[in-house]
Amino acid sequence: MSLDSERKRWEKKTLTPASKRFPERKKEFITPSGIPLPPIQFPPESEDNYLDQLGFPGEYPFTRGVQPSMYRGRFWTMRQYAGYASANESNQRYRYLLAQGQTGLSVAFDLPTQIGYDSDNPISHGEVGKVGVAISSLDDMEILFREIPLDKVSTSMTINAPAAILLAMYIAVSKQQGVETNQLRGTIQNDILKEYIARGTYIFPPKPSMRLITDVFSFCEREIPRWNTISISGYHIREAGSTAVQEVAFTLANAVAYVETALRAGLDIDQFARQLSFFFNAHNNFLEEIAKFRAARRLWARLMKQRFGARNPASMRMRFHTQTGGSTLTAQQPENNAIRVALQALAAVMGGTQSLHTNSMDEALWLPTEKAVTLALRTQQIIANESGVADTTDPLGGAYLIEYLTDEIEKRAQTYIEKIDQIGGALVAIDQGFIQGEIQEAAYQNQKEIESRDQVVVGVNEYVVDEEIELERLQVDPSIEAEQCDRLAELRKNRDQTRVVELLGNLETAAQGTENLMPLFIECVENKITLGEMCDTLRQIWGEYQPPAWI
Repeated sequence: MSLDSERKRWEKKTLTPASKRFPERKKEFITPSGIPLPPIQFPPESEDNYLDQLGFPGEYPFTRGVQPSMYRGRFWTMRQYAGYASANESNQRYRYLLAQGQTGLSVAFDLPTQIGYDSDNPISHGEVGKVGVAISSLDDMEILFREIPLDKVSTSMTINAPAAILLAMYIAVSKQQGVETNQLRGTIQNDILKEYIARGTYIFPPKPSMRLITDVFSFCEREIPRWNTISISGYHIREAGSTAVQEVAFTLANAVAYVETALRAGLDIDQFARQLSFFFNAHNNFLEEIAKFRAARRLWARLMKQRFGARNPASMRMRFHTQTGGSTLTAQQPENNAIRVALQALAAVMGGTQSLHTNSMDEALWLPTEKAVTLALRTQQIIANESGVADTTDPLGGAYLIEYLTDEIEKRAQTYIEKIDQIGGALVAIDQGFIQGEIQEAAYQNQKEIESRDQVVVGVNEYVVDEEIELERLQVDPSIEAEQCDRLAELRKNRDQTRVVELLGNLETAAQGTENLMPLFIECVENKITLGEMCDTLRQIWGEYQPPAWI
């Protein structure tokens, strides 16, 4: 008796009569990516493709995880994305978090820093220290990591357009601490393509921006082998409104563009690819999110092996950081966000993340307080130590519905990647607005579903209550900006101005050539040249990116 015939018998004799008594809540059940959900998923008729589709943990195609034992050996790195006001205040928050059991730092920079302006630039007025820490010079970076041994912590820095310069500052601080660069562990986001797509903190046009990225790839391959040279980010694509399928597809399409650019620059795939990392979002649809992570790993492994000819398994191994979904947090009933974050974090762990940041419940309202940040960190620690899901390598591997969703996400993401290839690659697809248009349409459809109540958001369109929010609030002292300006004035007064002019001239010349700029960036920051001064020099040579008028 075949499985198919037995399934048909069950549907006719058992399911249909029960459905007449208790009709289903919806006409159809689909994931946010539009994948239909059957009432129950059956195993495939043949299990012959098990090794090709799933394999073993720690081996190609890495569906079941990038390490053979995953969290049975050690937990994921627990990070909290933090940074606000001055370097001194952020340093105090970092040391507090490390004392609470956090195992890695994740640095948030303020908006002027992200777009290459010093705190005393008129364009920075009103934004200094507001959404992250203000870093204009090596002096700021020294304070930021004061009493934090850089050979003992892993540091992630969410910085893109000026990522190479911030990495140069980090290297200079490590040298002051007496730490060898080959001991540094961490990540710079360094993903400019998603800035053009979804986030907007770009400075330079695509061509020189891609040069900076490959300069970092080449430098770190030689000097900082344990450093992740890029965090190719689906997070912001998802925050802009994409589906889970689009998050995977557009992130990997960007990754393909970076790999192709590095290969054209003469780098070896099995050297630089080992230092690539990824950054994904975790949203509320628990089962789809788990499947998303598994599908992304498998699709990347196949792209690296089959498309680019990578031979080293480390080149095919997708390592990724996850952050819970900021756009899912609500200002209404903010305590509910702690539950959303717990579910999202659990999905990330069951999907096999390498590091994780859990958002605080008050982030839809203001910068998180220490109490809210601690609760977010405790969420990870409870999942790790009390839930039991970290005790087995791939908790839901082999679950019929999970494997069905994994296959569907991979197939649909692959279709998008092929479409982008036909357009001419990610850079052309961005320039033509294809990727942005797809995200905008997905965001529009999602908003329509919320407004029609087809999608329930607890506390927003259902289960609404009159409330007065009484949470503690964190506020940034407005005097921070004046203090930063005073510090910069003092720095400029006491440095060797002749050396500054000489080095900025060298940078101007080098930017017009092809040499790797990383050693010069390090020399510049060590001679007290500021972030804004270096970026302004590069702006004069390369210009600034102007998005097409239709965006």
